Formats: sequence, C-alpha cells, structure tokens
Amino acid sequence: KQVPLSGVKMSSLLVDLLRQSGGTAVIDGGLATELERHGADLNDPLWSAKCLFSSPHLIRQVHLDYLENGADIIITASYQATIQGFKEKGYTDEESEAMLRRSVEIAREARELYYKRCSECCSGDKAEGKILKQRPILIAASVGSYGAYLADGSEYSGDYGDAITKTNLKDFHRRRVQILADSGADLLAFETVPNKLEAEAYAELMEEEDIKIPAWFAFNSKDGVNVVSGDSLLECGSISESCNKVVAVGINCTPPRFIHDLIVLLKKVTTKPIVIYPNSGETYDAELKQWVQNTGVTDEHFISYVTKWRELGASLVGGCCRTTPATIRKIYNVLSSSESAIVGKE
Repeated sequence: KQVPLSGVKMSSLLVDLLRQSGGTAVIDGGLATELERHGADLNDPLWSAKCLFSSPHLIRQVHLDYLENGADIIITASYQATIQGFKEKGYTDEESEAMLRRSVEIAREARELYYKRCSECCSGDKAEGKILKQRPILIAASVGSYGAYLADGSEYSGDYGDAITKTNLKDFHRRRVQILADSGADLLAFETVPNKLEAEAYAELMEEEDIKIPAWFAFNSKDGVNVVSGDSLLECGSISESCNKVVAVGINCTPPRFIHDLIVLLKKVTTKPIVIYPNSGETYDAELKQWVQNTGVTDEHFISYVTKWRELGASLVGGCCRTTPATIRKIYNVLSSSESAIVGKE
C-alpha cells in the first residue's frame, strides 16, 4: 500500500517508517513515570535526566519496554538535560556534554538489544506477550524548553518574563542542540514548546547552525485553541511550516480531549506530518511538583480517541506524561487493526 506523504522534504528514515507502518507510526510514552515505577527517585531539578548518571540501566529498560510494546520511535532522556542544569549540580562542561551524548547512546543500546531479541525470536509478530518485529526504529533526541530547565512549571505557562529574549533562548539552547544533533540520533524532538518566541528561536537556531538531522516541533495547549502562553497555535504552526529543518509538527503533553481541535487547526497551516502524543489528561501541580490524583483518563478512554486522530491526519501517535507501555501497546493494536481494515478494503 502506497502511503501518500506530504511534499515536505523529509528524511528518508521518516519516509520509510511512515510507509512501512501504513502511514501512522507509534511514538513511545511517558519516561519519568516509568523510571519511578522501576525505583528511580526523580525528586530533583534534573527530573528524569538525573538517571543519566544515577541509573542509566533503568532508562535503557524503559526504552526497551516501549519497543516491546510497539513503539517505532523512542525519545531520549534529555528533555530536562541541559549543560546549565548539570553545571548547577557540580558537573563540568565536558561531563555535562558527555551526559547529553549518553542519552542518545542509551537509546541506541536499547534499539540494538531490541533488534537482537527480534533476531533470536522465530515466532513472528509476538513472543511471550512482546512485540518482536523487525522494523525501522527511530531515535528522537529530546530538547525540552527553557521552562523545563527552570523546573518551575513555566513550560506549562510559557511565561518567561520580559527579560528573556529570542537571543537569550538561542544562546541557552545552542550548544545542547549541536551536541544532540551530532550524537547519532535520527531526529530532534523539540517538546512542550510553550510559546511562539521559543519556536522562533529553535527555527532560527537550526538554520544558523545548519543542523544536519530533521526535527519536529511539539507544542502544548490547555484550551484546545492556543499554546499554553496564549500565543496562537496557527502562528506557531506556521513557524514550523516555514522551517525546512522541521519535518513534522504537532502537540504533546496536552489533555487528550483537546487534540481533535488542535489537529484541525494545525492542518490549516501545515502540510507536514502531524505528531501527537498527549499526556494522560492529569493535572500537574507545579508548586507541589506532583500530579493531582484522579484527574486523568483511563487507557481505554485515551485509546478511544486514536482512530479519530488518525482519520484527521495524525501521522505519529504516542503518549506523554503518565502514559505507560500498556498505553502504547493499545495504540499499536488500534493502529495495526485500522491498517488491516484499510488494506482489507482495497
């Protein structure tokens, strides 16, 4: 089945992935929640990036868990990993840069281990409840916003104050983006982008540094209309559309109930593949630094949206905060069933 792809110049890796997955590929789910489930203590400004030096084996295991539940793309543990943040913990520039590279290395190790398990398994698509299937797997190096580094919840407000300029943001992200782009990842994932200013900074930075790997921009919203700062999603999507380095644009860390309207808006301003990975719908208390109990949706409720998102045009679908390998398995199952039904009609 030939899957129509947009005219945007995409990396051949992403083209191949979308074609082989029937037009919609699966992204992994929440990282921090799973690290905590495996015993990690993330009560730290570095959050999940703390595990890059304290317990990298747990990160590798979580990546592997997602691959064995159907993820085609795994996102590195670098969302909150910044040179500035590591230095505040006492690490040198060299050590900080090494940990950024390590985030990609761990994901590559997980991919190789997964492929090894696939080659050792002769029972086809599933083995012992795991999805062991040779297929393209991409590694997206996560770049969290300036607000994520601040660790004060401002990635959920986009309010950086008048003192922060586009130049400040480019200078803050520059070396980190350079390192991640050269570390062996397949693409960059600029995640939870909370305002137009930071989107502009990212786009200009990638052009200035002639970044060689493609990227996606994923914005977050709390009203289904604008990004969390109140800036227009249409304007933010247009920035993504005009940047040749960006090959997909979408939404992450946003309640599932808002995704439908946000896809509709993005389709008005972009021809690029739409990337969607919402959170579980739970509310995060930035002051207490914890998720408010009983504010999210069940996996079943979450999954009920997936087919519609695909019909609207989502090409990359996964989960963000508080979603799990079980969530990703359900997304994989839904998308696999949808593809089988489409092929069966042809």
